[in-house]
Amino acid sequence: MLIGKTCRLVERVRSCLVKPWARLSTGHSHNMAKSKFEYVRNFETDDTCLRNCYIVVRLDGRNFHKFAESHKFTKPNDDRALGLMSRSARSVMEELEDIVISYGQSDEFSFVFKRTSTWFKRRASKLMTHVSSQFSSSYVFYWREYFGDQPLLYPPSFDGRVVLYPTNRNLRDYLSWRQADCHINNMYNTVFWTLVQRGGLTTAQAEERLKGTLAADKQEILFSEFDINYNNEAALHKKGTTLIWEKRDESVTKRMKLPDAEEKEVVVTRSRRRVQAHHGDIIGGEFWEEHPDILEEDDC
Repeated sequence: MLIGKTCRLVERVRSCLVKPWARLSTGHSHNMAKSKFEYVRNFETDDTCLRNCYIVVRLDGRNFHKFAESHKFTKPNDDRALGLMSRSARSVMEELEDIVISYGQSDEFSFVFKRTSTWFKRRASKLMTHVSSQFSSSYVFYWREYFGDQPLLYPPSFDGRVVLYPTNRNLRDYLSWRQADCHINNMYNTVFWTLVQRGGLTTAQAEERLKGTLAADKQEILFSEFDINYNNEAALHKKGTTLIWEKRDESVTKRMKLPDAEEKEVVVTRSRRRVQAHHGDIIGGEFWEEHPDILEEDDC
């Protein structure tokens, strides 16, 4: 009888000691999370992107003229640098699969998220910073793959912006604008550096020579003075790079064990989505007719 009362007394004492301490510990953690300082969260702005719109994150190289000079990029186009840009963009798409199409030229790349994307709750700041950091780190990571032993002298940087486009026409017009910009810039740079490298002009003289010239004038300079047909220039340089998801069949050889305990090599074919590069025209309708799954149907 006495032993029973003693055990119950011990249990009551233990309960008095343990339970309040447990409540105190839990309450302490909760109070820290809900402290008087938490009001600062109210200063955060709501940057949720409007629903049913394509989200475009566009990156541009910061001060890349200096970067290109420091790393002795080939003028007017360095295929190593363009390849590295495309590889970095592919890394972004593989990380964020809601990106349905990307377009790049020179030191810029635009990434288009599908209308229904809910990545990062559609917060513009999250999307932009993630794309920018993934692209920048990939640029550094894959540098040696394209430039070999040439050292990376200092880290590259890219700034970003977020723009929303509500309709397919708006989005196509945006991408057409960027490809038209690629064509204009490439034609000017091609003539400019040809005048400098092969024509013996200084950069100031070449700039003066090209003042007020139209596209036809530039083509005439290339053809009549240097026997260069601009139409034969690489599509990569004239049209830029378009990256999209495509299904491709892949064949792999596997060793399989047969019922008679023998092993046999068997070729297995499977379809996988891969990021593929295109260097053709995206202003006209042919590209979009060939890849109808890129754009979602307009509501209106």
